[in-house]
Amino acid sequence: MGSLPLDALQPLDPDTFAADSSAVVDFLAGYYRDVDKYPVRAADLEPGRLRRLLPEAAPEFGEPAERILADVRRDVLPGLTHWQSPSFFAYFPMNASAAGFAGEMLSVGLNVVPFMWVASPAAVELEAVVVDWMARLVGLPDRFLFSGSGGGGGGGGGGVLQGSTCEAVVCTLAAARDRALGRIGHEGIVKLVVYASDQTHATFQKGARLVGISPANFRVVPTAAASGYALTGAAVRAAVEGDVARGLVPLYLCATVGTTGIGAVDPVRELGEVARRHGMWLHVDAAYAGSAAICPEYQGYLDGAELADSVSMNPHKWFLTNMDCCCLWVASPAALTAALSTDPEYLKNAGGGKPQAAAGAGAIDYKDWQISLSRRFRAMKLWFVLRRYGAAGMRAHIRRHVAMAEWFERAVSADERFEVVAKRRFSLVCFRLRGGGDAMNRELLAAVNASGRVFMTHFVVEGKFVIRLAVGGAMTEMRHVGDAWELVQRTAEQLLQRRGTRKNEDENPLPW
Repeated sequence: MGSLPLDALQPLDPDTFAADSSAVVDFLAGYYRDVDKYPVRAADLEPGRLRRLLPEAAPEFGEPAERILADVRRDVLPGLTHWQSPSFFAYFPMNASAAGFAGEMLSVGLNVVPFMWVASPAAVELEAVVVDWMARLVGLPDRFLFSGSGGGGGGGGGGVLQGSTCEAVVCTLAAARDRALGRIGHEGIVKLVVYASDQTHATFQKGARLVGISPANFRVVPTAAASGYALTGAAVRAAVEGDVARGLVPLYLCATVGTTGIGAVDPVRELGEVARRHGMWLHVDAAYAGSAAICPEYQGYLDGAELADSVSMNPHKWFLTNMDCCCLWVASPAALTAALSTDPEYLKNAGGGKPQAAAGAGAIDYKDWQISLSRRFRAMKLWFVLRRYGAAGMRAHIRRHVAMAEWFERAVSADERFEVVAKRRFSLVCFRLRGGGDAMNRELLAAVNASGRVFMTHFVVEGKFVIRLAVGGAMTEMRHVGDAWELVQRTAEQLLQRRGTRKNEDENPLPW
């Protein structure tokens, strides 16, 4: 596997492909074997480090894979935050798995582009099958299934694999916008209003701007501890009625199942009834917690989904499916494609002179379900994960993490120095030191993360700084959660002792 002379360059030579791929697999196997030995968060946070290490220009001639991998080990790994570390408890999990990696290799290796049915029929049809499988697993109503309507058209439901929730949000906002403007005229865009809670992910505000909704028409509805920080129907109703009285047009309402900050759950049915009453598009964002809905005990959180226009969840968060993969289901694909479809001449009659319609009513052109034209064969990796682990294996995976979070929650509650800030519903625990104020909690989190042994992030709710521990790593075991709690306790004890010493010095200054 030495450097390749120019006249011998064969980019897909099977022997070179096998050798280079094997070298990468061996490298990654070693990485996962030793990942818990790295500082979880990037050890060197100084900007520009890698630019100083690497040459200013690309190499003129090719290099052997071993040399490239050696540079990855020496230069790149020290600057990574190791998301697959068993002690990574930050943000939300971004799962990887052997099955996810194998499916990704098949997807990348086959390298097809299923933007139209005729461009790769089996890839398109596998995606339609997989999103139906996922819809049934999480307990969605039949109105979101392709099979429930006999195909991909005719006003029935269906799903698509997007890259991220942000893409799903922009697509559904565009569909809602065009549906509304079809009633009130395009000049009415200045009247359209989007509603979300103060716990809703910020991607919805970005999405609203991208589809032309004025920032002044994005309503952030407050939540409170009394409702578990859930968005209530009464609060939305009051905001909507006030806007209607001013001549504005309610457009879109987001209900979140498992908010990013504290894992709150909005009442889908209650919000759905408000949305129906005012003709709004209801989107259910279950990006993180949607994975838990494969377990029957969590499907109640999606009660009322039959009132929604769209639902999304991210298998790349907690479903052992490597980045990127977001399931988006819509009750009316026609509303989505009306906003996103294009029909350029160079894509017509691509099937050997026959009109595209000859493929049948069930043929799907996924280019009209998304922002971009080109797309990856994401269905392969999700299908591989489902086939390799099965529904029972995935339920065990979810429940194992929830059990770890339950243990951590009990441990925090049993220590009188700490408090659990919000009710735990899934595998996210939000806590803080009592009486220490925001400054001490910030100092606690910074010290814990600086140790390199764990990585956690924070949120601010009702003006209080809280620490988040999100359990969900594919390699995380109970001992890692226990070690994290011991580190938090020990660090807190040191901070409290130092604080007590400083307080005593202030109250009893030395005589000189």
